[in-house]
Amino acid sequence: MNRKFFCLLCLTFLYCFSQAQDKWSLEKCVAYAVANNISVKQADIQARITALTVKLNKAGQYPNVGFSTSSGYNFGRSINPATNQFETNRFFFSNYQLQSSVNLFNWFSQRHAIEASRFDQQAADAAVDKARNDIALNVAVAYLQTLLANEQVQISNVQIAQTLAQMDIVRKRVNAGAVPELNLVEAEAQLATDSSNYITAISTYQQNLIQLKALLNLDMAVAFDIETPNVDRIPVEPLAELQPAYVYQQALKNLPQQRVNHFRYQSALKNIQVARSSMYPTLSAFIGVGSTYSSLYPDRSRTVVTPGSGFDTVGLVVQTSPGVYQPVVSPKFQTYTPFATYGKQVFDINLGERIGLSLSIPIFNNRQLRTNWERAKLNAEGVKLQLQQDDLTLQADIYNAYTNAVNAQQRYMSAQKAVQASQKALDFSQKRYDANLLSLFELLTNQNNLNTSKLNAAAAQFEFVFRMKLLEFYKGQGLKL
Repeated sequence: MNRKFFCLLCLTFLYCFSQAQDKWSLEKCVAYAVANNISVKQADIQARITALTVKLNKAGQYPNVGFSTSSGYNFGRSINPATNQFETNRFFFSNYQLQSSVNLFNWFSQRHAIEASRFDQQAADAAVDKARNDIALNVAVAYLQTLLANEQVQISNVQIAQTLAQMDIVRKRVNAGAVPELNLVEAEAQLATDSSNYITAISTYQQNLIQLKALLNLDMAVAFDIETPNVDRIPVEPLAELQPAYVYQQALKNLPQQRVNHFRYQSALKNIQVARSSMYPTLSAFIGVGSTYSSLYPDRSRTVVTPGSGFDTVGLVVQTSPGVYQPVVSPKFQTYTPFATYGKQVFDINLGERIGLSLSIPIFNNRQLRTNWERAKLNAEGVKLQLQQDDLTLQADIYNAYTNAVNAQQRYMSAQKAVQASQKALDFSQKRYDANLLSLFELLTNQNNLNTSKLNAAAAQFEFVFRMKLLEFYKGQGLKL
């Protein structure tokens, strides 16, 4: 027995030590979870990716500009890119192209795509809010369960104190010979039961703290404990102000899931228009500048002619007089044509520009465009059905939450009456036991009944508070104690 009491004292010390740590309120827990939960961070990343899609679609309205170049050495017989003639030689070449194009009219396809991506971004932002709401609700449930476990620890602790006091009285009466020693054994057995219940309550409390830390993404080695507000002072709205029909109308406007579905449906409608526009012609404008360079390109404007000595025969022999024939000759000369410089070729000789319009008309593409259009319409119908399904589910959840709140209130009121009745029964039993008209076993039975009634009342009270807070959450008032 001494060993059991020693273990009990150790657990009590550890529990009291945990109670001495910094306390976290529900608001602090929710704020920390929203800022550090992985699901919320993933939803935020997806929202930022969707925002990039909006920027991409907006940029599609403006002209695109591209530059390309290629350079290299050529060996053997090939076309000189500068002279456009076949040559068998080795030369260095370069090509340069600067081009730009812009869509002039595509039946508002780009505009519809931008609007669709904006709705997708709004849906993604609402999805982030939904992830935050989900984690906030999960944290609130875990927080209230931990509070209930702590309340059970307090009740078990009071029960042990009462049993110890009762056992001390019984021991004195046994020593005085007023009651048999069996009463002391029964009291010790009751203390062992109460100690076991206390240890179980502490274990449950610690497990609930671990679950709450997991939701918060806290390191398990970090000291952590929660505030214990007076549950009787937690404000709850009257049920009359939380009628399910009114709460449902507020939820349709405030809950992020409904906003997610609304924006997704609007995006689906715009995507129908995008798919429809792609079936019509597209008019574009283009402009470009290009040039080339070849190390063998001649610069004929700088050709140099140098006179030589003697003459060259350049024609047939002609008769200058009867019987006299003379060949046609010309003075000898040398011609030198240098290669054109890099800058002159690229920026003058070989520089070319182009500008024009381009019309693209889809005539037959194996039904791909029409299939995309029909698929977009079916996708919009599916999103609309999902929206309706989620609204019906929300309505059913709110009505169930209201019914559960009413039932929880009734159970709490019944549990309070049970505590009062059990307390009266214990008071009467104590008086009868003091007058030696009741056995200790019957007294302990009534004491256990009171303890069970208190535990049931605490559970019913926390359930009632949670059900009311859930209705307030649906109404759009958030979660607070």
